[in-house]
Amino acid sequence: MTNTTLQASREWWSQRWLELLDSYRFKKRLERARNYARQGNVLSIEFKGAKVLAKVQGSEVEPYKVSLSLDSFSDEEWGYIIETMSKKAVFAAKLLAGEMPQNIEEVFTANGLSLFPFTLGDVHSKCSCPDKANPCKHIGAIYYQLGDRFSEDPFVLFQLRGRTKEQIISDLRQLRGEKLEVKTTKKDDGQKLINSHQSSVRIDECWQYNEPLDSSLVVITPSSNETVLDMLGAIPLGKTEDDSINLNSSDVVMKYLETLYKDVSQKAMLAAMNVGGS
Repeated sequence: MTNTTLQASREWWSQRWLELLDSYRFKKRLERARNYARQGNVLSIEFKGAKVLAKVQGSEVEPYKVSLSLDSFSDEEWGYIIETMSKKAVFAAKLLAGEMPQNIEEVFTANGLSLFPFTLGDVHSKCSCPDKANPCKHIGAIYYQLGDRFSEDPFVLFQLRGRTKEQIISDLRQLRGEKLEVKTTKKDDGQKLINSHQSSVRIDECWQYNEPLDSSLVVITPSSNETVLDMLGAIPLGKTEDDSINLNSSDVVMKYLETLYKDVSQKAMLAAMNVGGS
């Protein structure tokens, strides 16, 4: 696979990261950095908070130590970011599906920030090698390795800005939960008055949605090998004098339900993908 083909196969957010490095004018140095990244010279990469610490094997016996970081956003800035995210369910839906929303930058620019660094100067990197140029081939190798990690987990990019996947998901859930929270207060006569942060909801309309559904909110995935039947376990049929009869009865029912489950799952997938539709 050529470098051009490899680059084209990457997700857009990984490409965006690597475009920053490709803007570096010393192409021979970048070629050596790519070779280091592909040939196993990067011995380890780990996060210490928002900073990346790595070891890269160079020409010396001892591997070189590399550090790389971006400017982290403050707690206040992250608060604004999460609040903006929570207003659009598409962001949470795609991120939870392991995909970076195409217009995710809007969340940051709306708050006067940028998720991606503008120039290589915005990336703080250091290497213990004697090469005075920055990025050296060891730092460059870490750039490329991080591009691979972004492909596997887009939340790594957020971690460079100071928030882990767990923190972001927790903050989103908490913020969305607060919007649905129902508070009770006492009136002067002692009766309880219920106040909701949202408009009143009719129970009979709870499962109705009359507006066109944004296709970007829909993530269609095939069912896994483990179904809800596996999680529920064997059916606890009534005890009989002959335990073998009880076991056989349970098996028959489970086999029947498994057949129905697979049939319904297949029809649901076909319906969701509009196969055979007009």
